[in-house]
Amino acid sequence: MNTRVKLVETPEEWEAACRLRERVFVLEQGATHEEEFDEFDADAVHAAAFADDEVVGTGRMFTLPTGETLIGRMAVEPAMRREGIGGLVLDFLEGQAALRGATSVTLHAQTYVTAFYERHGYVTRGEPFMEVRIEHIKMVKRLG
Repeated sequence: MNTRVKLVETPEEWEAACRLRERVFVLEQGATHEEEFDEFDADAVHAAAFADDEVVGTGRMFTLPTGETLIGRMAVEPAMRREGIGGLVLDFLEGQAALRGATSVTLHAQTYVTAFYERHGYVTRGEPFMEVRIEHIKMVKRLG
């Protein structure tokens, strides 16, 4: 499978990424539409992984006023999980963060996927917490 990751640039790409997030976070995991699509979407850098011309993975990155850069809303088409797509999206977003001057990135990982992020160099910080009724943990990675 030939997968490429790029910035979401067109309304059609944005709609496809949103449909994937809807399937994963709203239908599969039970978040509400309002919880999934928040005020950070407008200013975030959004990435999409394409297999052929279909969006099969997505994620976003944004910087808070505090200067902390967050990666989140990582989603992969259920039938295509464990094929490296999430890692490609994560690497792309980390690269985008570095291009924008970030020296580290933070994410709130669902605790059942912490091993995935650890394999990509992330370290847990603090204790697990509930976010949208799912247990998460803060994870951080130094860039460069």
